Amino acid sequence: QVQVVESGGGLVQAGGSLRLSCVASGSIFSIDTMGWYRQAPGKERELVASLNSGGTTHYADSVKGRFTFSRESVKNTVSLQMNSLKPEDTADYYCNAVVQRERYGPLYSNWGQGTQVTVSS
Repeated sequence: QVQVVESGGGLVQAGGSLRLSCVASGSIFSIDTMGWYRQAPGKERELVASLNSGGTTHYADSVKGRFTFSRESVKNTVSLQMNSLKPEDTADYYCNAVVQRERYGPLYSNWGQGTQVTVSS
């Protein structure tokens, strides 16, 4: 089994910053991609940023220049630094890890429980 756990959400005023962290643990041979998604009330879940095993990051246009997705020194841990937050960034943020559990095995997608981010105007 693979566990994905997010932390770091909270309430912040517009223009402020928050840092989310995500750690994947368990039966992991390798990680293909890790990503941050968010889902606002009444809306579909959307990709915020992703980071693949080659180190390439992708950002949604709405967060480019404000959010930074990076690996941490702790194994299988990533963070999302969110600056210049806007009320429209308010959502539940979910971490996803696409992992290989064994050499030559298939890829599995694993989701965390989510962490709430609220940006007040």
